[in-house]
Amino acid sequence: MYAVVFGKNPRLSEAEFYSFIKRFGLKVRVLETNGDWLLFDSDARIERYFHWLGGALKLVKVLGEGEEALRGVEYSRLFTVSLYGKDDWRLWRRFGSEIKRELKKEGPSKFFKPARVYAMPAELILKGFPGVKDFDFFLREDGTFLIGETVGVTDPFELKKLDVERPRQRPILSIPPRLARTMVNLTEVKKGNFLDPFCGIGTIVQEFVLQGLGAYGSDSDEAAIKNAKENIRWLRKEFRLKNSARLEVCDARRLKRCFRTRFDAIVSEPYLGRPLKRNPGRGEAIKLANELDRFYYPVFESISNVLKRNGRVVFVFPAFKLGSGSVYRKDRGWLRRLGFEITGKYLDFEPRHRLVRDIHVLRYRG
Repeated sequence: MYAVVFGKNPRLSEAEFYSFIKRFGLKVRVLETNGDWLLFDSDARIERYFHWLGGALKLVKVLGEGEEALRGVEYSRLFTVSLYGKDDWRLWRRFGSEIKRELKKEGPSKFFKPARVYAMPAELILKGFPGVKDFDFFLREDGTFLIGETVGVTDPFELKKLDVERPRQRPILSIPPRLARTMVNLTEVKKGNFLDPFCGIGTIVQEFVLQGLGAYGSDSDEAAIKNAKENIRWLRKEFRLKNSARLEVCDARRLKRCFRTRFDAIVSEPYLGRPLKRNPGRGEAIKLANELDRFYYPVFESISNVLKRNGRVVFVFPAFKLGSGSVYRKDRGWLRRLGFEITGKYLDFEPRHRLVRDIHVLRYRG
């Protein structure tokens, strides 16, 4: 039995998890979901594939339920405790003390206690303290709890490297590598040819290459393609990869002129409009969305010319945080008229953001 702990956008992360298990053909039986985590049965292959999840923080092997499960913890000289479901410093310390008493039966141990941190940062496992064990407590509303041990963590150092250590960067404007990975999983396509028609400096194309996919990217900006090529060269050298990507200067409304390939999936974040200096009103948001749709419509006509039948598209549309605090999301019925079935829609944004990512997952019916 396992549990997966989701990141800062649990709804998007849960949707990615379901797409991820379909994509890699993993046999998973969901037992319980609690918003921030999900409990499930699976074979051990989940441990091998886990690092390809973008929106999850850690994978936990569940030892059991309640105090009895404490007897199943394996010895470690240094350990810490992660607490989910309740923000309680005293309870966190109590659980840590109980595990320490149990481990003392086999030898000396130390409870590593970072100040007022109830969830073990992945950095401590991956870098600072590679030999440490992380024991997880999942607290239910009825007072019962599960105990497990962390067996996999998303590597924050790799994701940071993909973002800030590559030679060409676009701070703020580029999509985060973690989100790029999430979007690739949302396609549910394990193998095949993938295209980002608004690739910019190549963040999403990097993920195609890392996963050994047929990687293609295009952008109408010649300088962006030059920078993307430099980033891909860096990626191949840094991660010792043999595969590469084909990158073309191309108007996304004319994809058929640039590519003879039929694509299995398209993953992209396009131009989302000008930066906003304030939160718009509803009328202004509708006007902004309609203006951008006049650009997106021919883009999707172009996509339909290069996408395989039943091919997948994961595409970021703009939504807007209004002055009232609500979010305006446009209903794009024209997608259905062009043959695209909407299978999922997920928001991704920070509270301070005025422009909101409205991630659409689409299937092309033709």
